[in-house]
Amino acid sequence: MTDPAAIDDVSIGGEGIRLGQFLKFAGLLDSGGDVKEAIIDGYVTVNGDVDRRRGRQLQLGDIVAYEGRIVRVCA
Repeated sequence: MTDPAAIDDVSIGGEGIRLGQFLKFAGLLDSGGDVKEAIIDGYVTVNGDVDRRRGRQLQLGDIVAYEGRIVRVCA
C-alpha cells in the first residue's frame, strides 16, 4: 500500500483532465514528446495499473505515478 504522505495533490481546477496534459501540468514531464514516450513505453501508472492512452480522461481522486513520483488529481 502506498504511504499517503508520499502522494502529492495537484489541483486541476475542474472535473477532469487528460493523462498527457496532467503529466505536464503536474510537472512530472516537460514536453509532449516526453509524455508520449513515457506513456507508450509503459512507465506511467494510473491507480496502480499501466495505462498507455495519452487521452485517458482522469477523474478527481485518480492517482498517477511516474518514476517514483505519485500525484493525486484534485479539484
